[in-house]
Amino acid sequence: MAINKIGAPHFTKQDEEVLMKYLNFANLILRVFHLSYLHNCETRRGQMLLWSASKVFEEMTDIERQFHKALYTVRAFLNCDRYSVGLLDMTKTKEFFDLWPVLMGEVPPYDGPKTPDGREVIFYKIIDYILHGKEDIKVIPSPPADHWALVSGLPTYVAETALICNIMNAGADDFFQFQKGPLEDSGWTIKNVLSMPIVNKKEEIVGVATFYNRKDGKPFDEMDETLMESLTQFLGWSVLNTDTYDRMNKLENRKDIFQDMVNYHVKCRKDEIQNILKTREVYGKEPQDCDEDELAQILKTELPSAKESEIYEFHFCDFEHSQIDLVKCGIQMYYELGVVKKFQIPQEVLVRFMYSLSKGYRQITYHNWRHGFNVGQTMFTLLMTGDLKRYYTDLEAMAMVTAAFCHDIDHRGTNNLYQMKSGNPLAKLHGSSILERHHLEFGKTLLSDESLNIYVNLNRRQHDHVIHLMDIAIIATDLALYFKKRTMFQKIVDLSKTYEDWSAWTNFMMLETTRKEIIMAMMMTACDLSAIAKPWEIQSQVALNVAAEFWEQGDLERTVLEQNPIPMMDRNKAADLPKLQCGFIDFVCTFVYKEFSRFHEQIMPMFDRIQNNRKEWKALQDIHEAKVAAIEEEKKKKEEAAASTAMAQQAPPPASQAKTCIIS
Repeated sequence: MAINKIGAPHFTKQDEEVLMKYLNFANLILRVFHLSYLHNCETRRGQMLLWSASKVFEEMTDIERQFHKALYTVRAFLNCDRYSVGLLDMTKTKEFFDLWPVLMGEVPPYDGPKTPDGREVIFYKIIDYILHGKEDIKVIPSPPADHWALVSGLPTYVAETALICNIMNAGADDFFQFQKGPLEDSGWTIKNVLSMPIVNKKEEIVGVATFYNRKDGKPFDEMDETLMESLTQFLGWSVLNTDTYDRMNKLENRKDIFQDMVNYHVKCRKDEIQNILKTREVYGKEPQDCDEDELAQILKTELPSAKESEIYEFHFCDFEHSQIDLVKCGIQMYYELGVVKKFQIPQEVLVRFMYSLSKGYRQITYHNWRHGFNVGQTMFTLLMTGDLKRYYTDLEAMAMVTAAFCHDIDHRGTNNLYQMKSGNPLAKLHGSSILERHHLEFGKTLLSDESLNIYVNLNRRQHDHVIHLMDIAIIATDLALYFKKRTMFQKIVDLSKTYEDWSAWTNFMMLETTRKEIIMAMMMTACDLSAIAKPWEIQSQVALNVAAEFWEQGDLERTVLEQNPIPMMDRNKAADLPKLQCGFIDFVCTFVYKEFSRFHEQIMPMFDRIQNNRKEWKALQDIHEAKVAAIEEEKKKKEEAAASTAMAQQAPPPASQAKTCIIS
């Protein structure tokens, strides 16, 4: 636009032509500038993606390290003062022990924001890149909700909606509550913000990238959005690399574990099964050539009677039984439950399964087949003698007893923490309840074999149900989960006392799936700890076996890990065993058996015995402490005597008296 021609009253046609020529030239210059700007943007984007690609393919082991390397490398191309990446929890389904409080009504269900694929919006880590002033990187694990990067609600909104948000004036924005004042001593404030989701190939939001304050002070424009979106898309797609690496790593660990299992464990052989199913001796043929009636006739003579073997008794003792005897007792329990005929379990399969279970337990000090059998026997006794079977179907009772027999199969004699510290493949394969998940997988591996599958004649629904119960029961033996479930169990016991009619309570409980699972989980704990509730002559011996295995782990920690073990696993502190046992009874065990005896009075013998055993351990503790006190007193007296002697030797001799009398 030209205004007020100089030296003339108005513009002429010639003036218009001259102006048009200049405008055409200016238009050409603007086009060249715009093309140059676009070229620079594309060049910047290409360089950024190239640099990030080099780091993405350099780091494939972990998504956090991959994002960090890529984003830090391209920081010079991002044209902002600061940016942060919030990584989202990818868990889609909660563990059963986290669902129970919700199902029991103790915790309200989650009603907060969710990602488009239904996950709860939980940022488990924030990586903050500071580019203004002195460059710095801050990593915030488990960031609180009031952290400055989250308090505005923008990252949560982006994770929930998967939208790109460009806030041109953060201070004047009404929808998000950005911090108004300076964040740090540097005086840095939020002026404009660009936030966008990081989406993987499965269209799942894995994180949110947020960029703050364009360097030239202007708001982020469309080209900035395109640039940042290209980066986040590339990072999202690159997650496939880490996912693939993780799957390959798990497969490799699984291969190592199963190779170890194959080398150490073998299924029940044809000659071994003849120790119980003596078909060659009786019929002159192999078990598979016999019908069920012929096998039943042999087992009728080979299996011990329930009364003589005392499998219904809480005080059952395995000391006088061989391992084969225990296998036979275990088989008898399935007949006592009435499930062999009801669910058409092939008798040869049942024998092979129980025999293979006994071989699946390693020959270690405590967590061997004897412990596995005792846990199964206690589960059987709680169901039958303790009258807890009234809440469960025959199918569920079979699953619970089977889970109890399998619960510690292939135990290595060391705990979960040792697996993690030693870098065992199990720890890499299973994130939590490491050994428990391995025992579960091992049991399922046996059951997947046609010759060992006692569930072979169940329908699909029944099979899924027993496997589900085994999942819960075996994982519930992890004592780390014990404190999560005991309050819920106590409330169930309290609820039972509000019913005057026992039949009404039973009918109510039979339909309460969650409560039944909680009771079953606590039953597994009671079974796993049942040695503490045996008669003293049994308990004292088993406690020494447990302590011996702990000391063996302590020795490994000293020699292999080069660490000092905790007192419980330190054989140099073996004299403290009575004190440790009293603490274990008070802190862990007493609650279990006290509540079960309150729940069903038939289980009172277990509570009575644990109280008696505590008295015995306390007496031993008092004797030990009295000896220690006497030794300390004697040591103190000797030290005092030695100190007195030393002082007497160091004192100066007394002044000599004059023998001459002087009279003045």
